[in-house]
Amino acid sequence: MMMSRRARRMERKHKRSKGTLGINLVSLMDIFTILVFFLLVNSSNGEILPTHKSVRLPESVSEQQPHQTVVVMVNATDVMIYGKVVASVDRILKDPGTTSRTLQAALEKELAAARQKQPETRPVRMEATIMGDREIPFRLLKKVMATVTRAGYQRVSLAVLQKPLEGS
Repeated sequence: MMMSRRARRMERKHKRSKGTLGINLVSLMDIFTILVFFLLVNSSNGEILPTHKSVRLPESVSEQQPHQTVVVMVNATDVMIYGKVVASVDRILKDPGTTSRTLQAALEKELAAARQKQPETRPVRMEATIMGDREIPFRLLKKVMATVTRAGYQRVSLAVLQKPLEGS
């Protein structure tokens, strides 16, 4: 039996379109974009403390994770609060006594600013974290710690890089 031209044309069209399946790339890209944003938002296990390339932290097996506090960075030449240079190491070491007046004034200013930002119903966390380079002298670290305590911070922490336990 003879097929009409229309039937042959329809048969050819069906044969051509039979082998290809279309993938909707727009929907696929939307799904991957949402997945990437979800992973970025929920990956808060990273570093909380700001780092500076001139500060090489010592290593420790500490298990506690850091939280947001006032960050005092000490490298070979400068002492910084939140990355802003407050005083030079030479000036702090030359200050008479066990504390540094320059550093203490800057720390008290940070504490006052934190108190203004917080509502009165919630107390201000008077905590500071010292990020000291592993090569700084102990007397400098001791002087910085004493100054932080005298400025009114009740808890002083030292930032370190976590290394794995020897036995594991």
